[in-house]
Amino acid sequence: MLKQAFIVTVFSSFLLQSYIVNKESYNPPSINFNEEDYLPWSNYRRLSWDDFKGNTPPETDDAALTTTYVGFSYSKTGSTINYNIECKFQKSRSWGRVKTDYILKHEQGHFDIAEIFARKLNKEVKEYLSKSRNHAGLNPIYTKLMNEKREMQEDYDTETNHSINKAKQTEWNKKIEEMLNELEPSGDY
Repeated sequence: MLKQAFIVTVFSSFLLQSYIVNKESYNPPSINFNEEDYLPWSNYRRLSWDDFKGNTPPETDDAALTTTYVGFSYSKTGSTINYNIECKFQKSRSWGRVKTDYILKHEQGHFDIAEIFARKLNKEVKEYLSKSRNHAGLNPIYTKLMNEKREMQEDYDTETNHSINKAKQTEWNKKIEEMLNELEPSGDY
């Protein structure tokens, strides 16, 4: 049996929406899952303004909007559970109105926070599966961590005032970097 759980989160100065979809079998939600539209998180490639392909709403005062996707899927065959975790940036739903290096670094922070929680998810799923072969506990782990991710994204924008507070932005840049370093990827998700 294949279980899928997806979360797409959209971040901007005044918008934070999450969509969680759980399915018994893979049936993509009404979101564009064209692989060319997604950029996987990489330690070796930072976002550039060329990645932001979405149209900027004419009525917005927001500097930019970043859309990230943390996907989690698993399958159980007998007593074996295999899983996959993805952290991606969605180009067509991300846009920039104020295209400076400083704003881009703030938007990269949103993508990095998503990666932090993909790594936390990997760690918790591994720990859970080392003690249990019951897949019933996987979705609650995912849901808990995606709620924590949403809270951290909100804290990031609130404390930095959407990057306007430069001292807080510097603190968050350091905090995000430290968290990424603490949660080194295992390379198998």
